[in-house]
Amino acid sequence: MAVRILLIDDDPRLVELIASYLVGHGFEVTHAPDGARGLALLGRDVFDAVLLDVMMPGEDGVTVLRKIRKDSRIPVLMLTAKGDEADRIVGLELGADDYLPKPFSPRELLARLRAVLRRASPDAEGERVVVAGIELDVSARAVRRGGRDVELTGIEFDILLALARRAGRVVPRESLLSEAGRGDVTVGERTVDVHISHLRQKLGDDPKSPRVLKTVRGIGYVMAKDA
Repeated sequence: MAVRILLIDDDPRLVELIASYLVGHGFEVTHAPDGARGLALLGRDVFDAVLLDVMMPGEDGVTVLRKIRKDSRIPVLMLTAKGDEADRIVGLELGADDYLPKPFSPRELLARLRAVLRRASPDAEGERVVVAGIELDVSARAVRRGGRDVELTGIEFDILLALARRAGRVVPRESLLSEAGRGDVTVGERTVDVHISHLRQKLGDDPKSPRVLKTVRGIGYVMAKDA
């Protein structure tokens, strides 16, 4: 599954350079030319990280970052032409994960982006992902919680893994199956809700007040990093 990057920047030449370089290294890049369209994309789709320009017409990058951080802990790497230390501090204090001043080399951007993604990923050991006390053995497609095996169907495992890899981030309901690599599944109005309900039952997550698989009303689901 390719790592999905949202690039919010109004400079078409820089966008072309960044996108072509990252795509050449296995990333999937979606572009938004301004903050409003970037926020709209974040609200309806799933990304693994955001590259965010500070100086843009309309809402600047700092304003966009502030809005992102109200709802999400998605990794954000700020891009700016400014070199002043105060600007970097403001971005970092608002929750940016890193700050890269222009001009920069694509190689440095790639290195910074990979470092940000490593820091943001759930605890993993080879093909083992551990989130909120739940252990997923990816290669064996096995799940354990509290020392007991949890029997899941194939699609339940795929959904849980997709949420675990994005722990702490909201995954929109309409894109959860595709993020789980299950584009083959026919999506009805209640398909995802039913699978989440079954997962809660099997994981021992209180359906009335879930602590692990939480519903974000009107948007989708988020898996807690700790429970």
